[in-house]
Parts: sequence; C-alpha cells; structure tokens
Amino acid sequence: MSVTLNQHAPLNPLQISLLRLFNRPMPENEILELKRLLVNHFSESLDLELKKVVEEKGYTQEDIDRLLNDND
Repeated sequence: MSVTLNQHAPLNPLQISLLRLFNRPMPENEILELKRLLVNHFSESLDLELKKVVEEKGYTQEDIDRLLNDND
C-alpha cells in the first residue's frame, strides 16, 4: 500500500496573516463561532453566484426542479 501526499499550493499572504492572528489558545465556543462566520460568508457568496447564473441562463423553477429530480 502506498501513501499519496496531497500537493497544496503555497499559502497566500491572507492565509499566513490569519494563521498568525489565530496562533493562540482559543475556547471551543470561539472556534465554533468563527467556523459559523466563515460558513455563513461562503454560503452567502455561493447564493449570490447561483442567483447570478440562474438569471443569466434564464432558468425557471421548473428547470431547477427537473434538474433536481432527473434520474438519468
């Protein structure tokens, strides 16, 4: 059995800054609060992008329902 190492891009300046900012002991509730904040941020960004694509493509609710329920 061989082990494959994941190849990651180097950290960008923002990532390094965040690592330095959070390089301290943190209570679990603070960690969860930060995770929720990030999830909400990315969820809102995804929602805006989805709305943009739906509008650009002219998708209707029927189109979306068909895509979600298509078993092919």
